[in-house]
Amino acid sequence: MPHMLKDVLAGVLPAEEAAQVFSAFDQVGDIVIIKIPDALAAKKQVIAETILANVKTANAVFAQASAVKGDYRIRELEFVAGENRTATEYKEHGCRFKVDVARAYFSPRLSTERQRIAELVQDGETVVNMFAGIGTYSIVIAKMVKTCRVYSIDSNPVANDLCMQNAKLNKVSDRVVPICDDATNAIESRLVGAADRVIMPLPERAKEFVGPAVSALKQKGVVHYFAHVKADGKKEAKEAGAGDAEGAFAPYEHKTDKVTIVREVGPRIYQIVADVTVRK
Repeated sequence: MPHMLKDVLAGVLPAEEAAQVFSAFDQVGDIVIIKIPDALAAKKQVIAETILANVKTANAVFAQASAVKGDYRIRELEFVAGENRTATEYKEHGCRFKVDVARAYFSPRLSTERQRIAELVQDGETVVNMFAGIGTYSIVIAKMVKTCRVYSIDSNPVANDLCMQNAKLNKVSDRVVPICDDATNAIESRLVGAADRVIMPLPERAKEFVGPAVSALKQKGVVHYFAHVKADGKKEAKEAGAGDAEGAFAPYEHKTDKVTIVREVGPRIYQIVADVTVRK
C-alpha cells in the first residue's frame, strides 16, 4: 500500500527539497520501492534511511531506476538501504504471495481491482488470466470461488514458478493451472473456447491480444480489458476508456458493461478496465 513519503520525511529535508519528493512509495512485503527525482539523487540514502527508521515493517529500500519494460514487465531497481534482497512475502485479501520485485512483475496498487474482479466470478466458471505474473489475480479468484478453474498464463519462467509456489502456499493448486508460455500460443494450443471469463491485465499492449482473448471464450463470455487512456479527469477517462474498448472489440458482437478507473499512472494518463461481454 502506498505510504505518504512527504509526511515521513517532514523535518528531515529542507522544505524546497521535500516538495520535490514523489508523494508516495510502494511497499511490497518488507521491501519499499521509491522514486527519487534526479535533483535529489544525492539525498537518496538519507531518504531511504528515514523510511527504514519510520516504517517498522520495512527492511529494505530500493530506488526505481527504470519504468516497467520488456516482455516480462520488469523494472530496474537500485539497492539503497537495509537488506540487499528482492524476494519477500506479500499479503492481500487473505492470500500470501512470494514475490521477487526485481525478477517478476507485481503491483500492490491493483489490490482493489483484483478483489472487484474476483467478486464477479461465479461458481463453476473457467477463467483465463492472459498475463498472470506471479498469479495474484488467479489466486485471489480461486481463493474466493472454490468451484472455479483459472488458467494462469505468463511467459516469464520466474513469474510462472512463483505462481506455482503461490498456488501451493494458498492451497488452490487444484484450481489454478500455471502455464509458462506466450498468451496467444497458450490459447491457440489448448484453451480455444474454454473460458467464461478472460482477464487482460496488460494495459500497454492488451489491444494486440483481443483476438486471442475472444478466441478463448465460450459462445458468450466476459473480457476484462485493461488500457491506458489520456484524459483531463476521471469522467473523461471513463469516456475515453469506453471508446478505446469499443474500438478494440469492434470486429465482434459485444457490449461494454462497465468501465472502471483503476489508477492515475501519469499526468493525465489513467489505467482503466472495461468489462466487455462478447457473443460469438
